[in-house]
Amino acid sequence: MSDAGQSRWAQPTVILVATDLSDLDRLVPFALQQAHQSGGRLILLHVLGAGAGIVADPVGMPYYDPTGAIDFAIKTLEPWRMRARAQDIACDAVVREGQAAQQIVAATRQFKAHRLFLGTRSRGKVSKLLLGSVAEQVLRSVNLPVITVGPEAHLDAASDARQRVVLHATTLRETSSPSAALACEIAAHQGAKLVLLHVLPPIEEMEREHLPTGLYSTAMRELSILAAEIGAAESCCARVETRVAHGHPAIEILAASAELVADLIVLGSTHRSVLHNLTHDRTVYRVLAHARCPVLTLRDEEEETAPFPPEHDRISL
Repeated sequence: MSDAGQSRWAQPTVILVATDLSDLDRLVPFALQQAHQSGGRLILLHVLGAGAGIVADPVGMPYYDPTGAIDFAIKTLEPWRMRARAQDIACDAVVREGQAAQQIVAATRQFKAHRLFLGTRSRGKVSKLLLGSVAEQVLRSVNLPVITVGPEAHLDAASDARQRVVLHATTLRETSSPSAALACEIAAHQGAKLVLLHVLPPIEEMEREHLPTGLYSTAMRELSILAAEIGAAESCCARVETRVAHGHPAIEILAASAELVADLIVLGSTHRSVLHNLTHDRTVYRVLAHARCPVLTLRDEEEETAPFPPEHDRISL
């Protein structure tokens, strides 16, 4: 990725907010905050899915008339568009029809978006998490930073009065370096402290293998090297802290985020696709669903963009 591309991602001039209308209260405040910080333009996008325009005539016969659904979506988006404009933020509302993930990906290309906001959901017990098939498809199909805002994430009104924190959870693989550089530049633009975190296996497991743990681990040395590398960049933030933790990655990432009162979590990319992590390892999935702040994911540039699967092959977790 070029330095120009990195800079656009750190200070997006076009921010696309894909909403199902039920998540506007959570999504838009964060998007407004970021648009204000970067001077960017907001685009609020809602996609009418199949059946949204089906209504019944006086005798109960169904027919297709999307006018009512489109009008409802526009009226729902309008107060948020006006709120953005009242803050001198350029903002447009767009309503499309079609398959949601395809329309969202098409919109990122059409408007040349530098950042995409998505909502996530959670239901029932931890074992019954729900990200949503639309978000899953979009996450694996776009080559730009995607910020997901889960049901437990809410904008902290006091965030501007305290030290802001960007938490970057890294795998320490080579492919996580671009996301580390992006996290550092975002922290610099926000005047935030950057915390680099790597989660190691439980201490008992490492001690059985006679491996150094905690501050004496190989991971801590690698984190220090990574911090020095990204800290040497002129565009990087001044404050970089390194941490290692032992245990389950998702639990430790969420715990560190809560302890630090993080304003943003950045997850490092890996050779595995985001979808693979969501459906197998579930670390990314759990962090997205339960984080108290927005989570930025950056797909590995080496991965090929996955085609949209047929309807019957889509995964619903």
